[in-house]
Amino acid sequence: MGDDPREETPVSAARPVPRPGTPTPLETIYREYGDLVFRTAFRVAGNATDAEDVLQTVFLRLASPGKAGRLGAEPRGDHQRAAVNGALDLVRTRRSAAGTVPIEGRAEGFHAKEPLPDASSEARELRGRLRRALARLAPRAAEVFVLRTLEGLPNREVARLLGSSPATVAVQYFRARTQLRKELLAEGGGPS
Repeated sequence: MGDDPREETPVSAARPVPRPGTPTPLETIYREYGDLVFRTAFRVAGNATDAEDVLQTVFLRLASPGKAGRLGAEPRGDHQRAAVNGALDLVRTRRSAAGTVPIEGRAEGFHAKEPLPDASSEARELRGRLRRALARLAPRAAEVFVLRTLEGLPNREVARLLGSSPATVAVQYFRARTQLRKELLAEGGGPS
């Protein structure tokens, strides 16, 4: 150590330390949006492990200095979109449908429900093909499809989240459904 007083600056002076019991901005955001991110990712990815990976990725990005305090005007929508895109990225890279649960399945908390034992292998295969086809859509089309179909949001809400018009969302949704239907039929046995 030299004679320079800057070298002896205590750690607490370099970075503000939250008072005990006071949640950090990231903790507050996690408490508010963690379940939403997990559920959204689960519906797209189809399994709890991938949904947890997406949840971790979304919040690790927010953990970088200053990110938690600079959320957009629509933090709920931002988190939902981050979950959709993160899950789609996972589905694209892990094209395997092994270990998935029904696409319409819901997760309670952080524990995924398993498919019913009597669920047919044909239905599981169709869901796997749907996930793979969804991963081949253009990112915006996949996002619109997921927000409309899996999240159940109306066109107006999707448009607001994406900074678009309801008419544009309706067209994108129609085209995404049409493309998915064609791909599923081309693979054989898709929806009619």
